[in-house]
Amino acid sequence: MLNKFVVVAMGLALFATVAMAQQNAPATAASAPPTVAAVLDRQLSMLEKELVPMGTDMPESKFNFVPSGGDFKGVRGFGDQLKHVATANYRLGGAILNEKPPLPADMASLKSKDEIMKFVQDSFAYAHKAFATITDKNLVEEVPALSGNGTTTRLWLATFLLGHDRDHYGQLVVYLRMNGIIPPASRH
Repeated sequence: MLNKFVVVAMGLALFATVAMAQQNAPATAASAPPTVAAVLDRQLSMLEKELVPMGTDMPESKFNFVPSGGDFKGVRGFGDQLKHVATANYRLGGAILNEKPPLPADMASLKSKDEIMKFVQDSFAYAHKAFATITDKNLVEEVPALSGNGTTTRLWLATFLLGHDRDHYGQLVVYLRMNGIIPPASRH
């Protein structure tokens, strides 16, 4: 009986020591809450990892594809959709940074799949750079609106970029499926 009592007492003492050590341990980086920039950037990374492969998977011969068989008059072709996303990434990223974005002088000259995909990838790199500058302090500071009229906030610009790109992601899913290509995110 005494042996059982000693074992139980030692077990409780060990448990209490471990619990106290954990309670008194210094906070680690893993337990620190994520920054606003990290949360937004993670969303951007997820979007980038889904959208960029869509362009890679579409054959270059289909980059001018425009849906038909419905009310699709005047919609952008596949490659133009990607250029539109990239342009928005640059413009919104530039507004977050409060600088003129490094857009190509002649966007119409971007015609090949390689040129368009480089533009898209570079636009995401620029958006990541912009998102990295967002802090708790400047999140809702007023910055000039894209329209040139009034102001907005970096939070609005970042969330609009994510929502805008998701909207076009959905359109690109339809374009891929109309061409018999399963979108990369649906292949798991």
